[in-house]
Amino acid sequence: MRNKQNNELAVCGFAAVKKLEKNNCDKIRRLYFTEEVAPLFGGLCKKLAARKGIYNKVNDPKELEKLSGTVHHQGVVAMIYMPEITPLDSDITNEWIKNREHSLLLDHIGNANNFGAIVRSAAFFGIKNIIIPEDEKNSAITTSSYRIAEGGMEYIKIYSVRSIAKFLKAVEGNMVRIGTDLAARSRYSNDLKKICGEKPAVLVLGNEEHGISDETRKNCDELVIIPFAGMKAGNKESAVESLNVAQAASILIYELTKC
Repeated sequence: MRNKQNNELAVCGFAAVKKLEKNNCDKIRRLYFTEEVAPLFGGLCKKLAARKGIYNKVNDPKELEKLSGTVHHQGVVAMIYMPEITPLDSDITNEWIKNREHSLLLDHIGNANNFGAIVRSAAFFGIKNIIIPEDEKNSAITTSSYRIAEGGMEYIKIYSVRSIAKFLKAVEGNMVRIGTDLAARSRYSNDLKKICGEKPAVLVLGNEEHGISDETRKNCDELVIIPFAGMKAGNKESAVESLNVAQAASILIYELTKC
C-alpha cells in the first residue's frame, strides 16, 4: 500500500523484507512485526536503532494489514520511500549495447502480481533491466508486486519510456527487438540464440488480453511464440491458447540467457 502523504510504500512478506535488509537496509524508515517473527528481525532492529530508526512489535496482526493493505504480510511490514523509476535515455541504452545486456520491455502488463512475478524471474536469471511505459510507472511498483517478487526488486533496475515505439526505433540495429506473438508460427522461443547473434536483445512482453500492440509489433525485428507439445509436428491447437504472461516470461527469459 502506498502512503501518498509521506511518499512511502509498504514492503511486506518475509523474503521481500529480508532481501531489503540485506541489500538496501538504508531504505527502511520504519519496521513493524508480530511477536512470532520478532526473533528473525533482531539484527535489523539493531541496525535501525543505530541510526535512530523506528521499529515496533504489534500485538494485533490486523495493524499490519492496515499498514500494508493485505492479509499476506507474513507478520512483517517495512515502510520505505516510494521507489523512483528512472527515465530511460540513450546513455543508459548505449551502456547496455556496450556491455551486451539484455532487457525486458513490458507493453502494458498492468497486473501488479504478474509484474512482481516477472521481476522475480528476471532477478533469478540475471536480467537486470526492465522497461515500462511512463503511464504505468505509478502503478507498477506496489506492495503486492514487491511481495510477489520475493526480494527480486533489490536486483532489478526499472526504467520508463514515454513511447514504446520511439524507444524501439531508437535502438534499431544495435539491439535485437523480439516481440512475443501468438501468430508467430515460424519462430519459436528456443530460436532466440539464433535470432540474437552477437547483439543484446530487447524482449517485449504484452498483456494477456491483447498481447503487444500493433505499433509495437511493427517495430520488432522478430516475433516469437512458445511452442506447445506437438506444434513443431504440425498440430494447430493446444488445450489452452496461451500461458499466463508471468509463466511465459520465465520460459522466454531462460531462453534469452542462452544468448
